Order: sequence, then C-alpha cells, then structure tokens
Amino acid sequence: MKRYRPYYKDNFRLAYPVVISQLGHTLVGLSDSIIIGHTGEVPLAAVSLGNSIFTIFMVMGIGISYGLTPLIAQENGRGNKAYCGALLSQSLLINMAVGLLLCGVIVIGSHYIGLLDQPAAVAVQARPFLQFLGFSFLPLMVYLSFKQFAEGLGFTRQAMNISIIGNVINVLLGITLVYGLFGMPRMGVIGVGIATLTDRLLMGTSMAIYVLKAPRFKPYLQQFNFREVSRSTIKKILGIGAPVALQYIFEVSAFSGAVIMVGWIGARELAAHQIAISLATMTYMMASGVSAAAGIKSGNHLGAGQPKELRLSAIASYHMVLVLMGTAALVFMLGNRLLPLMYIKEPEVIAIASHLLIIAAFFQLFDGTQVVGLGILRGMGDVKMPTVITLFAYWGLGLPIGYLLGIQWGFGIQGIWWGLLLGLLTASVLLFIRFQGKTRKLVAAGVRN
Repeated sequence: MKRYRPYYKDNFRLAYPVVISQLGHTLVGLSDSIIIGHTGEVPLAAVSLGNSIFTIFMVMGIGISYGLTPLIAQENGRGNKAYCGALLSQSLLINMAVGLLLCGVIVIGSHYIGLLDQPAAVAVQARPFLQFLGFSFLPLMVYLSFKQFAEGLGFTRQAMNISIIGNVINVLLGITLVYGLFGMPRMGVIGVGIATLTDRLLMGTSMAIYVLKAPRFKPYLQQFNFREVSRSTIKKILGIGAPVALQYIFEVSAFSGAVIMVGWIGARELAAHQIAISLATMTYMMASGVSAAAGIKSGNHLGAGQPKELRLSAIASYHMVLVLMGTAALVFMLGNRLLPLMYIKEPEVIAIASHLLIIAAFFQLFDGTQVVGLGILRGMGDVKMPTVITLFAYWGLGLPIGYLLGIQWGFGIQGIWWGLLLGLLTASVLLFIRFQGKTRKLVAAGVRN
C-alpha cells in the first residue's frame, strides 16, 4: 500500500472540493424533498416525480459538459495552455445550445406529464415545479461550462465555495416560499421551483465571473473567443461529451423508469422511494466527485506520458471510493429507520423507506466503483465501450429484472430495487475489467504521448 500513499494525498486534495461541489447538484433535490416533505406525501411525491424527470435531462447536460474536462486535463499535461481557452469557448457554445434546447423540451413536455399514468393529484402539482426546473437549465449549463474548465486545470475549490453558498440560498429561500414566511405567500411546491431557479442563476453568474476575471486563468484564456465557431474543436468535445451523456442517461433513466414503475404501485411507495433514492443519490454524487478527480488525474498523466503513474493514481481512487461507499453502506444499514424521519413523519412511508435503505446499502460499493471506473476511462478518452456497458447493465439487465420482480412477480417496490442492484453490480464488474485491460496495455507498451 505504500506505493499508493502519495496518490491518496494528491487525489484527496483534488477530489474533496469536487465531491462537495458535486453534492451541490444533489443537495438541491435533497433540500427540496426535506422542505416539502413535511407538507404531506402528495407534495413530496410531486417533487419526486419532477426531480426524476428533470434528472434525466440534467445528466444529459452534465455528460455533455464533461467532454471538456479530460481534454483540458490532457492539454494541460502536455503544457499546451493557450489551447485550453479555445476548448472553453467552444464548450460554452455547445452547452448553451444544449441548455436552451432542453429548457424548451422540459417546459413543453411538462404539459404531457399526465401520460405517465401517475396519481392525478401528484401530476397536477409536479407540472409547474418541472417548468421552473426547465427554466433553470441554461444557467446550470453556463455554471457547468466554467466549472469543468476550472476543475480540468486542477482548480476545484471555487466551485465548491459557490456550491455551498448556492445551497444555503436555496434552502433559505425554499423554506421562505414554501411556508410563506416574512409576509410572502405560501407557495408550496411552486416555491421550491422558484428557489431552485434563483439558486442556479446566481451560481452560473458567479462561476463565469470567477473564471473570466481571476488572474490565474489568464494564461489559459489566450485563445478564448466566444464569437468564433471551430467545427474541429466542437467535434472533439462532443466526441467525448456525447458518449458520456449517454452513459449518464442510461443509468439515470433506468432509475427514473423505476420511479414510474413505483408510481404504478401507489403514492405512498413513491414517497418512500424518493426518500431512499435521494439519500442514495447523495452518496453517489460523493463518489462522482472522486470519479471526476480520478478522470482529471488520468488525463494529466496520459497527456504527460506517464502510464505507470496513471494506473497507480487510478487504483488509489478505487481504494478511496471503496472506503467512502463502505462507510455510507454502514450508515444506511444502522440508520435505516432514523434517516427517513428527516423527510416525513408518516409511519407507513417510513417503514417502506427503511427496507429500501437496506437494499441501497448493498449497492453502495458497486455504485461507487462503477462511477469511478467511468471517470478513469473518460480521462483516458475511452468512452465508447463504457457506453455500451452501461446500456447493457441498466437497460439490458437492471430495469427488465426490476420490472419482472417488482411488477410481474409481485415483490413490489423491493423487487424493483433488487433489479437496480443487479444493474450496478454488472456495470461495476465490466468497467473494472475494462480498466484493467486498458491500463495494463499502456504500462506494458511504455506509452509516451
């Protein structure tokens, strides 16, 4: 283990701000659920449904934005600072176009939410909430553009600080609007949507100002030209970003598909699912932060022609995520009856959620290792085969098995969750095999890029 110690320290220094800023995405949904949960199971189910639908589109945007990070890390590893600015400007163009497109899709699509065969009362409250989430998409994509640029260069703390401040604002404004404090009207679910939109507007603006004005970024912005379109650079970014977006879509849409199936069972089960999945998603985003840092280091080492260091750093990231998610699994198992109390007081919902948290504890290790595997391979520019793996794991196995167990064979919501566990296990194993093969070949060949 001694040979990994320098990499633990280096990876942790890079990873912990990314973990916290990644948690920012989840904490918006988590705080929304906690704030609205005490108003009843129908509003909680409405927020669950809205967030689940939005998450499919959000991870698409996150995936597209991730096309920038490994390219920045690799160019920085090669010492090609000036070209990083050109990559940023083209990434910003892509992300803003994606943000506008998906905003329109979400807002228009919200009028057809009733087609998902959800309880009528839930659908009515979810519709306006989803529309506010849609309007928040453009500022979210602006934030991600500058965040991924800064993190690709190894500057991770400012995004963390902005994320923390943004979430404090989201919680305070959400409580004020939902419950009608300080003379404001009581808005319920709509208040949660307004708070989220405001939070993302402030975060996008702050991150852009930081990158464009901070002196440390000047050497990297020499070729930043927002008015010029470079097809070759756009193609390069999308060559990584589009497959990464598909990877996220395959996984998250499987979980969102599970939400729809749970909705067929009932509103109580849907509320319990939201409690358990929001906690599991929080730990996933922590692992995703380790994954992002692992991808940055992989890109740096690949660009600098250091295959041995790449492999050692990557294995150290695997060790770190196993410790992190193993701890989370213990928390879920020991606190399975206490954690749901943060959201709701209804005994029936708490009982269902407590059983789901036991299953969630089992898939923590697999969830963590699969996302770190994706990050390492992404940093190396290997995105096509991992995309095929995620499609097979989640849509070829996870969701169909969940449907059979939960709906057809009568195991209910727990059967759906066991299917999701199988998908995560499959992805984790196959991605680790892919990582082993790719890095061993690099080391054996003594590649110097």
